[in-house]
Amino acid sequence: MDRPRVVVITGPTAAGKTALGVELALRARGEVISADSMQIYRGMDIGTAKPDPEEMKGVPHHLLSIADPSENWSVARWAEEAARAAEEILSRGRIPLVVGGTGLYIEALLSGTDFAAAPGDSGLRRELEREYEELGGEGFRRKLAGTDPERAARLAPADRKRLVRAMEVYILTGETITEHDRRTAALPPRFDSVRYALSFRDRETLYARIRLRVDDMVRRGLFDETRALLEAGVSPDATAMQAIGYKEAAAALRGECTREEAAEMIKHASTRYAKRQLTWLRRDKELRWIFREDRPDPERTAEEILGELERE
Repeated sequence: MDRPRVVVITGPTAAGKTALGVELALRARGEVISADSMQIYRGMDIGTAKPDPEEMKGVPHHLLSIADPSENWSVARWAEEAARAAEEILSRGRIPLVVGGTGLYIEALLSGTDFAAAPGDSGLRRELEREYEELGGEGFRRKLAGTDPERAARLAPADRKRLVRAMEVYILTGETITEHDRRTAALPPRFDSVRYALSFRDRETLYARIRLRVDDMVRRGLFDETRALLEAGVSPDATAMQAIGYKEAAAALRGECTREEAAEMIKHASTRYAKRQLTWLRRDKELRWIFREDRPDPERTAEEILGELERE
């Protein structure tokens, strides 16, 4: 039986994904599922470039502002909610348009990966991290090799995060992370998909757009938004507050740097993030790239994609 199909619009930050998703939804009877790991949080609108009602143009958007900034959302939880939204959209005879730049989230939704059950804030993880410090990286890696020699051989002693995660998965599930990855790789995809990525032929065009976007965020009140979150009791250590933009703004509010310096740090961090996104996307050999010269053209691009989908 054919699997249901979704359309993905992805690409680096500031490439014009949001506007294209809306224009395509208007033409293809679609609804948007936001694939942005930070747009799920309430009260974080300016710094995440969350679309406002005017930008949405009446198109239903899902998975926006659904979580408190003090919550930690795993990729598994997001994928579960996104899959539920996609099924509901399909049941209405409409097309799910997955729009965003968080590549791991998109991959998790499409693949239906069976994530290993290991909560990120578990007491076990903290205990294992202490053990890593006591044994040292090489000693902890040797311990992991006793249960999962294949994964231990692939990890460097300094890779504390992945070493601890591998041991945690084995203790909680009784299955090594190597066995888990091998088993889940054999699972059929949850959804078929057509995947498009937006970018620019000249990388400097993208970087210039990122700098302009940051300037616009500052003008619109990024520092006030960050202050409001902190005054509402959101911890500076919360996952949401580690997002690019908020972390730097919070540092400026604490007097650790000027606002001008914070804005420059945001531009630099955003540019590095865009590079990482492009590196991730190049892994996908079935991705259909759409390159523009100087600026996005969402109406024209939506028409091109719609024509392609109809031909197929």
